[in-house]
Amino acid sequence: MMLKAALLASVLALTAVPALTSITLPSKAMAQTAMPDPLDDRSVKRLDKMEKVVRELRAIVFQGRDTGKPVVVQAAETDAQIAALSERLTDLEETLTKLNGQNETLTHDLDEARRANESEKTRTDALDQRLAALEKRLADQEVAAAAAVAAAPAATASDPGEAFKSARQLLLDGDYGAAEQAFAGYVEAFPDSAKAPEARYWLGETQFVREAYSDAAGSYLGAVRGWPQTSWAPDAVLKLSRSLVALKKPADACKTLDELSRRYPKAPNAVTAKATATRVQAKCAS
Repeated sequence: MMLKAALLASVLALTAVPALTSITLPSKAMAQTAMPDPLDDRSVKRLDKMEKVVRELRAIVFQGRDTGKPVVVQAAETDAQIAALSERLTDLEETLTKLNGQNETLTHDLDEARRANESEKTRTDALDQRLAALEKRLADQEVAAAAAVAAAPAATASDPGEAFKSARQLLLDGDYGAAEQAFAGYVEAFPDSAKAPEARYWLGETQFVREAYSDAAGSYLGAVRGWPQTSWAPDAVLKLSRSLVALKKPADACKTLDELSRRYPKAPNAVTAKATATRVQAKCAS
C-alpha cells in the first residue's frame, strides 16, 4: 500500500507540471518587458520524457491495483547490452562460417582419400591378377619340365638325335624351364655324344637367361672344352666371360676374352662388339 501511495503521489506531482504553462501573468508586468518563452527545446524534450515516464508509471500502478499482484518492473535493455549481443551474434556468424569452411575442406579431403583408396585398390587388384597369371605360368612350366624330364630317359635311351631335337624345340618355343631340364637330361644320358658340347651350350643359354650365372659358367666351360670350331663356340666363350663378370671375377673374364680373340679371330661382328663392351665392363688391360 505504501508503494502504491508513493507511486500515485509521484504521478500526481508530475502531471501537475504542464499546468505551469497556463499561468496568467499580470498585464502590468507584461507591459513592462516581454518575457522569454520559458519552454525552450530542451525543456520540451524533458517534459515529453517526463510525460512518457508518468504514463508508464500510471499503467504500472493501475496494473497492480487491478490484479492485486506485486508489480515487477523490468529494466529495459540498454544500448550497451544490445551492442554486446550484436557483437556476440557477429562472432557466432564468423565462427559458423569458419566451421562451414572447415567442413567443406574435410569433405574434400575425405573425397580425395576415398578416390585414392579406390585407385590403390584397383592397382592392387591388377597386381594380384598379374601375380596369379605369373604363378600359373610358372606352374605350367614346372609341369612341362617335369614331364620332359620324365620322358627324356625313354627318348634318349633309344634315339639321342630325337632327344636333342625335342630339347631344341622346347628352347625355340620359349619354354626355358622345360628346355633346361631336357638338355640336362641329354647331357647326363649322353655325355660323350657328338652333340653333347652343343647341348651344354644350350643348357648354359637357359641358365644364363634366368641369371643362374654359376651354373651357366659351368655349362659354357664344358661346351668349349677343346675349343671346338663351331658356329656357336665364339658365343659360348663370350657368354662364359659375361657370366664371370656377373660372378665378380673380372680377371678370369679378361683371360677368357683373350682366349676368344686368340682362338676365334674370325668371330662374328656381333660377338666381337659385345666382347669389347665386356672388356670395358671388366676393366681389362688394353
